[in-house]
Amino acid sequence: MTTDHWVEAAPLAAVRRRKRLAVTVADRDIALFLVGDTVYALDDVCVHKQRRLSGGTLLYGRVICPGHQWKIDPATGEIDDRAECQPTYAVRVDDGVVYVDPRPRVRAAAMEEPS
Repeated sequence: MTTDHWVEAAPLAAVRRRKRLAVTVADRDIALFLVGDTVYALDDVCVHKQRRLSGGTLLYGRVICPGHQWKIDPATGEIDDRAECQPTYAVRVDDGVVYVDPRPRVRAAAMEEPS
């Protein structure tokens, strides 16, 4: 993704400590998650019960919401067995710094025309 909107969010070392970190980027509350070697960014407030995802856990590559244990794919924002989708953001890491594009990504399914 090519963008000129990258905003410095956090040192990579801070994300590595607990595998998750709450940050504010351009007035948005965002949760960063480290899965393997990849950092993902999602809205920190769950679409379901407005609980902070940064207070949840990671299990088998999924973000587990602390509200009702919904399992969220950090790459897509898709929620297992649900129609809802958590907003996600593009992330890049340069020289040990995590940058986030504060514009939410648009889901491919949301762009498809109804049949």
